[in-house]
Amino acid sequence: MASEESGKAAAAVAAPEPAPPPEPPQPEPDNPPSEEEREPGDWRASRPSSPPQRPDDISEGSEPPRPIRTEPASRYANLNYWKARRVTFYRNGDPFHPGVEFRFKPGRDLASIDALLDRLSERLELPRGARFIFGMDGDRKYRLEELEDGASYVVSSYKTFKAASYGKKNGMWYGGTGTSGWSRSGTRKQSVAESDAPPPGGGKPASGRVIRIINNMDHSIQCRVLLNLRTTQPFEEVLEDLGQVLKMSGAKRMYTITGQEVRSFSQLRNEFADVETFYLGPAMLPPALSPGVSAPLPIESPIRRSRSRANVATAPMIDDTRNGGRRARSKSRPRVLYAPEGEIVRNSDYTLLEVLKEEPIRVTIRGLRRTFYPPIHHAPLDNSPPDKKLQLDWVYGYRGFDSRRNLWVLPTGELLYYVAAVAVMYDRDEESQRHYTGHTEDIQCMELHPSRELVASGQRAGRGRRAQAHVRIWSTDTLQTLHVFGMAEFEAGVSAVAFSQLNGGSYVLAVDAGRESILSVWQWQWGHLLGKVATLQEELTGAAFHPLDDNLLITHGKGHLAFWNRRKDGFFERTDIVKPPSRTHVTALQFEQDGDVVTADSDGFITIYSVDSDGAYFVRMEFEAHIKGISSLIMLSEGTLISGGEKDRKIAAWDSLQNYKRITETKLPETAGGIRSIYPQRPGRNDGNLYVGTTRNNIMEGSLQRRFNQIVFGHHKPLLGVAVHPDDEMFATAGHDKNIALWKGHKLVFATQVGYECVSLAWHPGGGALAAGSTEGHLVVLNADAGAHVATLRVCGSPLNCLQYNTAGDFLAIGSQNGSIYLFRVSRDGFSYKKSNKIRGAQPLMQLDWSLDGNFLQTVTADYDLAFWDIKSLSPEKSPIGMKDVKWSTFNSTVGFLVSGMWNNRFYPMTSLISSSSRSAAHDLLISGDYDGYLRLFRYPCASPKAEYNEVKVYSGAIHNARFLFNDRCVISAGGHDAALMLWELVEE
Repeated sequence: MASEESGKAAAAVAAPEPAPPPEPPQPEPDNPPSEEEREPGDWRASRPSSPPQRPDDISEGSEPPRPIRTEPASRYANLNYWKARRVTFYRNGDPFHPGVEFRFKPGRDLASIDALLDRLSERLELPRGARFIFGMDGDRKYRLEELEDGASYVVSSYKTFKAASYGKKNGMWYGGTGTSGWSRSGTRKQSVAESDAPPPGGGKPASGRVIRIINNMDHSIQCRVLLNLRTTQPFEEVLEDLGQVLKMSGAKRMYTITGQEVRSFSQLRNEFADVETFYLGPAMLPPALSPGVSAPLPIESPIRRSRSRANVATAPMIDDTRNGGRRARSKSRPRVLYAPEGEIVRNSDYTLLEVLKEEPIRVTIRGLRRTFYPPIHHAPLDNSPPDKKLQLDWVYGYRGFDSRRNLWVLPTGELLYYVAAVAVMYDRDEESQRHYTGHTEDIQCMELHPSRELVASGQRAGRGRRAQAHVRIWSTDTLQTLHVFGMAEFEAGVSAVAFSQLNGGSYVLAVDAGRESILSVWQWQWGHLLGKVATLQEELTGAAFHPLDDNLLITHGKGHLAFWNRRKDGFFERTDIVKPPSRTHVTALQFEQDGDVVTADSDGFITIYSVDSDGAYFVRMEFEAHIKGISSLIMLSEGTLISGGEKDRKIAAWDSLQNYKRITETKLPETAGGIRSIYPQRPGRNDGNLYVGTTRNNIMEGSLQRRFNQIVFGHHKPLLGVAVHPDDEMFATAGHDKNIALWKGHKLVFATQVGYECVSLAWHPGGGALAAGSTEGHLVVLNADAGAHVATLRVCGSPLNCLQYNTAGDFLAIGSQNGSIYLFRVSRDGFSYKKSNKIRGAQPLMQLDWSLDGNFLQTVTADYDLAFWDIKSLSPEKSPIGMKDVKWSTFNSTVGFLVSGMWNNRFYPMTSLISSSSRSAAHDLLISGDYDGYLRLFRYPCASPKAEYNEVKVYSGAIHNARFLFNDRCVISAGGHDAALMLWELVEE
């Protein structure tokens, strides 16, 4: 009867949505999926509803579709080509993918199949983007005309088609448009009844039983558990696990109330099928015969009631000693250890727990398989994405260590610059930031439109189709992307962009950062490529349009200064001013009002080029302006030229109307760094106020008549150490630039030079001290209130990769590159340290966590091996099984059972390596960062590869640290090489 009902439900679900004639019920398939084949997540309600049934998916035995009546031929039949088509796309090799529905009109919405692939790359998470489209039979599609309305197709990054039951899995249908969740024939309860039907004559299902177990030594300790009788684990090990639940050691025997010993799963399934209460104890006499057992419980107790039921319904006794005293072996099939969570009978009579133990999780990391054991008590797993998402709140610092010409001022007075893949608009008056986050990889160059309302920005090339190098045109007012061009045109990235001047900025030039340094000109409103030419320059620093001729382009770089005249047929005529054998590196370019070209080079010289009546260029003037390199030139409106030196840190003003006579100069302090970019604070005004970006990722403001003040501070070398305050919205950072900085909100509190490159940082639980570990093995202690240096201790000769205080704050554990752990006794609220002990190890340690009681440590090595350490015995803990129930005060380790869902996740490539992770203070969220620059927010615990998440990507390299602030309202993330530091706010989804 249940089979008929579920079959009707399946037919109702699988039928097309509004179909004119009702379909007859579909019969059950001959071989329904077994319990092993069903996935635990098959009945999740978060899946979309099923799509309409296709003719090729009709099962055998069902009524064939009605023949389609052919329409008479019409001379307007070809107009159907322009009708909108509704097509569903699945991911190659992923039968669980719900499918993505597209509606488009060929030739109008999409011009070619390449345009469709670009759209699919944004919607489908494929390892290298969408490149091939296959039919359900594996036939590749080359044109939009081959895609039929209402059909389904498979999208792949590779040429190999993987056959799978796309859209249908184990009796379930996926759909791309519905919101009612997964649909299936029948309910979960019915499916359990079908697969585990009770035996004839009544009894319990064969897969699992709910029993009550009592501690034979202390009858006050008892609980009810759900036990899977088809486990492959030996019966003796299950008894030991049950003993741990009852807080007893050495549990080896199970008895019924009447004193009969239970020796196998088969007895629980057959002889004692109606017995609900069992006693557990060591190797001793059963409870009814043991003199040490207390008197029977009162009649009102559940134990007494179960005894009366057992005496009535117990099956006849079977003598187990007839087989020579050997224990009967279970012949059940291999199953998971305990029944799935959905089969647990929810009952308020459960006193301790419902599921005793889960199977260990095995995760493959870097080709090695690792096993993590689950704790008995942990929060239930939830694979749905978290209710909150990451929203960028603030970007600290500025990118000046490796880029030029990257600072502007907008008409609103906001500073425009970029860090990592984010364009920042900083309003000093309001102390606020706006961010453009359209790029998927680091921004390499940027230019402001002549109207100063639009921006062109080019990014580097990453892995995958979505991360291809391209140029984006976007609005500084609405932060909306107006146009994207250059996909698949640039090899390694975009090294320079510039707008034309005379025609209102309709043209954009872009230079490829690849080996040939291809120069291309685009009409960006239409995405038309007007022409391109290979410059064949290895180090091309920049390019620009001539302000008086939109067809004249100038490129400069190492030993290179060339003029390019673009003809109407798209070809370029090249004129070399500085030829490649020259060692001069032209670093900056500006123009006089009459069109003469002003250049600066790495030798500290400024050169002015003019053109004669025959069109030949010659050097009009050359003079030495700075010691060594000049990194920036800016021509003010009244004819004053401002130059900035990278090595001498000087800013000088020159009068171009008086043969470049020096007007005045000033010098930045050594802590600020060299000049990288200069821009007037109020463009068009002659007040001399300037913004200066420096090589140490700082932004200074001032003028040549007064000193410069720092308004933006940033680390300028790899940033690895991040620590959060225990009870305030403050955090500290430490990097290879020998700076330890303290931040509160959006403000810098202090930055202290410590003399050592720091790689790790920890905050004392009292909040008054900061401890940093250096690359040379020094422990540096600072006063967190004033930034004053307290002490420096020599620990070892290897980098101190991780350090952490215990919960009480009286011990500091340090994990080093040599694999050993160093323990220090801490007193005076974190200002006094005494070396206590050392535990030797072999592999470099990267992350470290203390247990809640302060007796154990867990560490993660550079090869992602999870190791445990006993503080009392000063030795490594050999058994990970014995450590599975330890509670950890923090969880910054990247591996473990409760965080294993970050690895081998089905929603992103298995090759992703997690570089940082952290658990929230409320133990409900998990943040992770990987070596590809993705920041992902999971629910905690995260122990399933099906765990969903919310992600952002604003980094190109590894994220070395990601931490929740103390109240879980914000997350701080730190990039490595580019020292990009960002604050994220957790907002409701």
